[in-house]
Amino acid sequence: MAAEPSHRFCVAPMLDVTDRHYRHLLRLLSRHAFLYSEMITAAALARGDAARLLRQSPASGAVALQLGGAEPAALAAAAALAAEHGYREVNLNVGCPSSRVQGGRFGACLMAEPARVAECVAAMQAATALPVTVKTRLGIDALDSDAHLQGFIAAIAAAGCRLVIVHARKAWLQGLSPRQNREIPPLQYERVYRLQAQFPQLAIVINGGIADLDAAEALLAQPPALAGAMLGRAVQRDPYLLAGVDRRCYGEMAPPPSRLAVARHYLPYVEAERSAGTPMSVLMAPLLNLFQGQPGARRFRRHLSERGHRPGAGPQTLTEALAHLAPA
Repeated sequence: MAAEPSHRFCVAPMLDVTDRHYRHLLRLLSRHAFLYSEMITAAALARGDAARLLRQSPASGAVALQLGGAEPAALAAAAALAAEHGYREVNLNVGCPSSRVQGGRFGACLMAEPARVAECVAAMQAATALPVTVKTRLGIDALDSDAHLQGFIAAIAAAGCRLVIVHARKAWLQGLSPRQNREIPPLQYERVYRLQAQFPQLAIVINGGIADLDAAEALLAQPPALAGAMLGRAVQRDPYLLAGVDRRCYGEMAPPPSRLAVARHYLPYVEAERSAGTPMSVLMAPLLNLFQGQPGARRFRRHLSERGHRPGAGPQTLTEALAHLAPA
């Protein structure tokens, strides 16, 4: 049996970002970071797309499947699929504020229904031996008090949830876009620490506005001790941030891989996926920011962006793009 993974450093679920190709790249940068899939709805899995939607790279390592939904039976059926596809955890999305997600009556709007979320968690736990966790906000709209948040957490803890990821902002369900909801509501890290003190039996991971490893380590050094920190857009902007995670967060002694070494190790994956019919443009998307801030990075990105979608594009497209980078 695989060792229980640590949540000390997590990469957030990001729609249209953290697909299996992106997670493969991140795993080349860090052996230990806990990764999360982009949100997949229970309804999409029920329609028969499960094998395609849940497919993973053999080298994925510790990955959580994030599910969206609000029907206990459907979520239970989806959770039951996770282990057979190699996932190590099932996470319920109770934080996304998009209008499309609200239209399906799931995501952040579920913070108004603690009993329903608890019912979903209990049903999912009954369907899988994997840990069932929840990613949530501090509150929504007028439901923004510590009392409401603590009642919500108490309900899901009573249903068996043992780890909660808290985005340290409230969400406005009307008037702000998902992007604005990641930036405009003020960060309230102190409320996450109060929550950890209130529920010492829970593992709590802090999320929201964490810019780099220094900021993550500073948050984890404060009492009461949190289980981990989760970064999202910072990793999207500069995936190479993960190269320092194993040494700084997990005590590894080996030096981090270079950006160029990571790109070259990604090449066999590209070859295998192209042979299986995956479009080159999809395979190149995870690499676009790998050389962020490095000489030649703009030419590298332009080459991938302009040529990756062309008919016949293949692994040589990446090899040619790498030639635009300045020698190390």
